[in-house]
Amino acid sequence: MGAHPVARCGTVKAIVVRAHGGPEVLTLETVPDPLAGPGHALVRMESIGVNFIDIYFRRGQYSASLPYTPGTEGAGVVVAVGDDVTAVAVGDRVASQNFVGAYAELALARADRLVPLPGGMSMRDGAAALLQGMTAHYLAASTHTLQAGDCCLVHAAAGGVGLLLCQIARRHGAFVIGTVSTAEKATLATEAGANETILYTRQDFVTEVKRITGGVGVQVVYDSVGATTFLKGLDCLAPRGMMVLFGQSSGPVQPIDPQLLSQKGSLFLTRPTLTSYVATPADLRWRAGDVLAWVHDGSLRLRLDRELPLARAADAHRALEARETTGKVLLAP
Repeated sequence: MGAHPVARCGTVKAIVVRAHGGPEVLTLETVPDPLAGPGHALVRMESIGVNFIDIYFRRGQYSASLPYTPGTEGAGVVVAVGDDVTAVAVGDRVASQNFVGAYAELALARADRLVPLPGGMSMRDGAAALLQGMTAHYLAASTHTLQAGDCCLVHAAAGGVGLLLCQIARRHGAFVIGTVSTAEKATLATEAGANETILYTRQDFVTEVKRITGGVGVQVVYDSVGATTFLKGLDCLAPRGMMVLFGQSSGPVQPIDPQLLSQKGSLFLTRPTLTSYVATPADLRWRAGDVLAWVHDGSLRLRLDRELPLARAADAHRALEARETTGKVLLAP
């Protein structure tokens, strides 16, 4: 099957990064239309997800060839497909966390990485659900498969992943302890399913975890914060517990001697990424299917913190970096 072109004006608006640095390097420019090559689809973006990984690339912590358009997550309508594409067709409503250059009016993705949106689901929900929802899914279902009666510690429990992870952990029957910075965020985490919350700005979270668990500790720590929480998090674990470091919003963790894991109770340490957990089409269908179905039936609640115009992508990054957000941040093309 050949490519299916659609009428285009030849240029689109997109955020372009020409040098690594602060949010100010995110500039709105007019760029040529992307074209759908073999195996790819072109999507008119209607809602774009903003994630901390976009900040890591912008800062230069993760490698990207300059110049580039940031962003991997969003939802929209397929407007063209390349050769041999059968997974999607022009007019399909889709979402993905694998776009190339999602901060734009048009973006490309491999057709086999696009997920159809359930009928009636809004583009906002589609854009908000996948990356953070599937991250929470693999953390609770696969990295450490939570069992009924397990106790877990979720750092940044009122953040985008945190709110979803609290809900999914409770689906598994786990007892959830969440750390947050304010009383308002504690309320949000509790509403999402946290059994206990710890205000780390006022309380020592290690002491509180030991108190809550009767000195036993938790089976797993889910840490997206990194530098400021990692070492103390090891002290929250029960013997043979698992530290799951899946982000570094406060900065990278310093190297550790593996002997430390032995000294603290034969602990496990992993640094997972979503890419490894949706590497196969079957895994992607499983995780995306669960998350979108739960959102669609209301059993998994999304929280939209703010939606900003594409031109204000820098403001979205500033809000994330300042940890001002509770829930998802979206951009509107």
